[in-house]
Amino acid sequence: MDTNIIEKLDRIEKLLLEQHTMQKQVLNFNETCKYLELSQSHLYKLTSTGTIPHYKPNGKKIYFQREELDHWLLRNRMDSRDEIEQQAADYLIKKGAVKL
Repeated sequence: MDTNIIEKLDRIEKLLLEQHTMQKQVLNFNETCKYLELSQSHLYKLTSTGTIPHYKPNGKKIYFQREELDHWLLRNRMDSRDEIEQQAADYLIKKGAVKL
């Protein structure tokens, strides 16, 4: 019974730590890997090529702003099939190819 309680407490502690991390505005490298679900090597590649916005205040450690990461994640939106069809219909109506 004691091991069951300890396991549950460990899970609760892990969840609390994750919740704290998700509330932070500035994330360190490891927190960002978890947040973006990327491997460390892939995140290093993204920072070295300047693909992802990041900060190096002392020239060594890398930090990321959560809001910028969210914007980076949501770039290059792909339209749904319905949106594309609506755009095509609007274009044809505008050009006069289709009369209502």
